[in-house]
Amino acid sequence: MDHLYALIMAGGGGTRLWPLSRKGRPKQMLPLVEERTMFEIAVERLEPLLPPERICVVTGREHVDQLSQLVPHIPRENFIVEPFGQDTGPAVGLGTVHIQQRDPDAVIAVVTADQHIADKEKFRRVLAAAGELAQQGQIVTLGISPSFPSTGFGYIKRGEPLAQVGGFQAYHSAEFTEKPDQRTAIHFMASGLYTWNSGMFIWKADQVLDEFKRQQPDMYAILTEIGQAVGQPEYEATLDRLWSTLKRISVDFAVMEQAQNVAVIPVDIGWSDVGSWATLFEVLDGDLNGNVSRGEVQGGHVKIDTRETLIVSERMVVTIGIEDIVIVDTDDVLLVCHRDRSQDVRQVVNQLKDAGDDKHL
Repeated sequence: MDHLYALIMAGGGGTRLWPLSRKGRPKQMLPLVEERTMFEIAVERLEPLLPPERICVVTGREHVDQLSQLVPHIPRENFIVEPFGQDTGPAVGLGTVHIQQRDPDAVIAVVTADQHIADKEKFRRVLAAAGELAQQGQIVTLGISPSFPSTGFGYIKRGEPLAQVGGFQAYHSAEFTEKPDQRTAIHFMASGLYTWNSGMFIWKADQVLDEFKRQQPDMYAILTEIGQAVGQPEYEATLDRLWSTLKRISVDFAVMEQAQNVAVIPVDIGWSDVGSWATLFEVLDGDLNGNVSRGEVQGGHVKIDTRETLIVSERMVVTIGIEDIVIVDTDDVLLVCHRDRSQDVRQVVNQLKDAGDDKHL
């Protein structure tokens, strides 16, 4: 498809992967799963499907230089810069008006820079199929086949079958549900009608802007004014003047939950949001005792009577008689926690923010 573009969301902070993920080097800039950064991998898995000139990136001013250096073949003008983070609603809106100014007929695949996808070839095939469906007037979301009753993801309920496209079955989307409690998540999984909300959306630029206009008219007016300034001398001044007036809101709440003509394609592509140390542990291969190590250490980490433990360190770590533990060792912070409590790392980050401890953020 000549009008298919990718919009990579690369502005997240990755606070649940602290202390390795920091403000100056968030998780998309880290080699967590492979030897290259997650951002580099996100670009590479798109390239057999799209030429570099149709891969765009939304990120913050503080990260654009680093990200651009990682993928020098992506044109610098394809980096769409947020003055500061305003959640995914404004970020998606900003990227969309930029791409629409370039190509009024654009179909945009919104993806993220910090997710792991094991089956890259299938991922490209489902994006191409979703692009065909979007061309026909559907707003398409990729639903991930759930592997356990997670309370950390949103869910999408599928409705009636819509179409077969590119070897994938698409359904009408019946409803979006935010992160459920455990009992509800178990019910969702048992019903077989629900998939995890991957946060990946494929749509025509003009169609999603129509949804902003219908559901978020104030945001639409601001995005339209920013879009009209794209490529003009006054663009930076216009963006700086208007950006802080945009509502801080996720794209799910801004448009997706009440959007019209929404389709879901359930797919199993070996997806993980790598949202915490526990989810990274699940993605990586372990040894015979289920232990996972990251970090180049001469002689390796020494583990005696140690099971199901994650060690991330560039120096020797010795463990004796432990199980289900996360150990993350950086130059200035040592984190030790139970794997079941790894989501609580975000609370530490919030405490550091409240204390004004910028040194460790």
